[in-house]
Amino acid sequence: MNKIEEKLIDSLNRINFIYKNGKIFTECVKNYNGFSLFGKQFGPFEKGKKYNLKFFIAVPFIENNILKIESSKKCDNVDVQRFAIAERDDQRLIRQENFFLNEIREFKIFLEKQISDGEKPKSDMDWFNSYMANIIDNRLLKLLKLAKAEAEISLEDEGKLTNSEHLLFNHIYKLIVTWRSFYLGKN
Repeated sequence: MNKIEEKLIDSLNRINFIYKNGKIFTECVKNYNGFSLFGKQFGPFEKGKKYNLKFFIAVPFIENNILKIESSKKCDNVDVQRFAIAERDDQRLIRQENFFLNEIREFKIFLEKQISDGEKPKSDMDWFNSYMANIIDNRLLKLLKLAKAEAEISLEDEGKLTNSEHLLFNHIYKLIVTWRSFYLGKN
């Protein structure tokens, strides 16, 4: 079983790596001249202007209060609560962006910074973690229901899976089919 877990963790890390190399929209909150590193220029940034940067490049600038996530893309405890309620109230899989879970996972660092800076209360992190666990658990239950169904997954349902869920679903589906066939004598 360790090989399956290790392979799954490696694959999830690759998916997260792909997410971190994707671009996000930011807005400059204070002027910054920028710097050069290994021949690559980062900045200058002008207050009020918007920048489309790779996530991993934007993070240090956000952490140092030079940039902020564009308000339409923020993901704090209130947004995660909204997603959790939607997942709880709909028994079917809800279509989300391919990196939906990765985004929530990575945006947690911004909430942690706001709490450490005293901008938000610690209870917001508790709520964030609780709602995130609800989203994961509800989506996992929906994946299990899909995986145990005898028919192949429909294209519509498959399109509702995020990248990481698709990976997990393939593992679960194969394991359930093998286990079920063993006991039903279909081997």
